[in-house]
Amino acid sequence: MSCAHPDHVVRPRVVYIYSSVSVSGDSDEVAVKLSVCLNMSASDLQLLLASCLFFAVFGSVRGANGTVPLVLWHGMGDSCCNPLSMGAVKKMVEIKIPGIYVLSLEIGKTVVEDTENGFFMNVNDQVSLVCDTLARDPQLKEGYNAMGFSQGGQFLRAVAQRCPSPPMRNLISIGGQHQGVYGLPHCPGQSSHICDWIRKMLNSGAYTGMVQNHLVQAQYWHDPLNEELYRNHSLFLADINQERVLNESYKKNLQALRSFVMVKFLRDSMVEPIDSEAKETETLQESALYKEDRLGLQALDKAGKLVFLSSDGDHLQFTDAWFNTNILPYLH
Repeated sequence: MSCAHPDHVVRPRVVYIYSSVSVSGDSDEVAVKLSVCLNMSASDLQLLLASCLFFAVFGSVRGANGTVPLVLWHGMGDSCCNPLSMGAVKKMVEIKIPGIYVLSLEIGKTVVEDTENGFFMNVNDQVSLVCDTLARDPQLKEGYNAMGFSQGGQFLRAVAQRCPSPPMRNLISIGGQHQGVYGLPHCPGQSSHICDWIRKMLNSGAYTGMVQNHLVQAQYWHDPLNEELYRNHSLFLADINQERVLNESYKKNLQALRSFVMVKFLRDSMVEPIDSEAKETETLQESALYKEDRLGLQALDKAGKLVFLSSDGDHLQFTDAWFNTNILPYLH
């Protein structure tokens, strides 16, 4: 093995020199030979190589500051930046995990547009838009955790199934309706008048082309009395639940999650049926979706990756203490 004079070693090429030199002998001998070329002690070189190895193994999972980025998707009638909801959650996480990058998704160019799109923008178009946003964000390229609130929970599951890059690590669905809804008792905030109109549309024909294409809630409306109608005409939910065509990539991508956490609110007055929040319109283990493992839920469950949590409150109502105990561990 020949070396240039130490004064002429170009230190930025350390990785290149190490990867291109072939030497024999035990690790100590290799370190000594390489240290001659790099003009450093053998112990210093070993420390450098150990640091490089550590970064190669763990740097792809965590950001430069040791945190995993977090992506938030709000629920119906809400927006990315409401200081009383998503804004508060974002701030709370940033305080609990200093240095974390939190992206609260805004579907549109303004907060008003973001809120309206939660009612009227085709869900598949929203998911495609988010997939593109995540793929273009350099801070997410090595992976991220995702937390969806109410309908944002099933929307982020669609992202996990359809868009594996960048990789989603943990998916946390807080009050999401993964088996769909069959009632909207009330809406949050100032959206009650919109909900009144939505109910009329859903009751008059949830699976008609016009309603399906232009009403978000219709796209995860699941009428238990008309299963065939639902399977044939649901633009969104029937697809991501593998109830029409089996898409193996959906199953593969969802199983790549480290954890899929579903939170149910025991006093929920907004979602009907409540058990849809934990994918349990019938008990999960009794469902065809689980038994046939069309989505990989059975495999996730057996691997200990499927987590069911509950909060003794109304829809999306939880305390900081509950969040810190139950959710925060999945964000580290």
